[in-house]
Amino acid sequence: MKKYKFIILGAGPSGLALAQSLLDKGFSQDSFLILEKEGEAGGLCKSSFLDGSPIDSGGGHFLDTRKKDVLKFLFRFMPESEWNRFKRISKINIFDSYVDYPLESNLWQLPSDKQIDFLESISRTAFMNEKKVTPKLFEDYIKWKFGTEISNHYMLPYNRKIWSCNLNSLGTYWLHKLPNVSLRDTLRSIVRREASGAIPAHENFLYPKNFGYGELWKRMAVNLQESLILNYKIYKIDLKTLTINDEFRAEKIITTIPWHSWLNFSEINQSIRSKILKLKYTSIDIDYYGKNLQSDAHWIYEPSETISNHRILLRHNFISKSKGYWTETNSLRSPKIQESMMRFYNEFAYPINTKDKLDIISIINIWANKLNIYGLGRWGKWEHMNSDVAVEEALFFAATLKNI
Repeated sequence: MKKYKFIILGAGPSGLALAQSLLDKGFSQDSFLILEKEGEAGGLCKSSFLDGSPIDSGGGHFLDTRKKDVLKFLFRFMPESEWNRFKRISKINIFDSYVDYPLESNLWQLPSDKQIDFLESISRTAFMNEKKVTPKLFEDYIKWKFGTEISNHYMLPYNRKIWSCNLNSLGTYWLHKLPNVSLRDTLRSIVRREASGAIPAHENFLYPKNFGYGELWKRMAVNLQESLILNYKIYKIDLKTLTINDEFRAEKIITTIPWHSWLNFSEINQSIRSKILKLKYTSIDIDYYGKNLQSDAHWIYEPSETISNHRILLRHNFISKSKGYWTETNSLRSPKIQESMMRFYNEFAYPINTKDKLDIISIINIWANKLNIYGLGRWGKWEHMNSDVAVEEALFFAATLKNI
């Protein structure tokens, strides 16, 4: 029986960053262990090579440039000189036009009659919102925040596609991330015929010059050497002793894997089991096509519900010497596989922010913490977070471990 102070489940960005942070905090290499069921590290950020160039098999992932401490940490494993820097070009396919994102800042790119419709809707919403409390239902909230035109032609159909559920089963607590629509900024953008207003996430981003995004996490995994075990299948975790497969014992377990996985190898009481089963998620298919699309965009949003995918990644615009593109589609909507495509299936892709999620994940974490089990990252916290945020939270968690 090998004993460890910490055992980390999952070698995605959260797990890898936490392990490296433990070393940085002075913990010895043999004080912790990472267990990963797949044959390589990276989680949803894994990359493969297809047609001689990288493809991110877990979906499009880019390194945001805003979190300087995160960049400093990650550049230790993949130096800044190995990254290309891009100014984001993303577009929305709407009314047979490809409009720059965000839509409300670029309405001037639409036909004039559509501009008037959208502007009238935004102005009406701005007036109504001065006298109305924040709506509780998701669809009402979207219309309250963006107006009926942006909601009906973009936000609502896009969300129906990516989540593929009754939108009013979703909570509104996470929508603070969406930028506010300013009537003044919208007017300014139309008059000046240039974007005005809130700056979107990933306004500037980095992508490896010669590899897929997964290369970063492979290198971090190599640095951890014998503290990481790949291709490791867990079939039993004793919750009383924190013993895994009668082989490893931990003082504390940090889990970055989906809570649903715990149902397969632990004797969890019915109350907590039922809570875990109420946590919802989406599965995503990544389909690759070898032809180039005529666009300068890095990615394109597809809100039309007559099209199965919700996003297109044009890899020839951000991966050197590559061709083709890939699509991201909720698996419930995916078309049959054709000879012209290659598909990667991701069962756990996005956590769904149902109305009761915050209460559920709080109850699960309170239960787990009493057992010295701690949730971290996208699946431990059941929260959609980009890789830079996942790394940032892992660094913070490592700094607080001595207080747990």
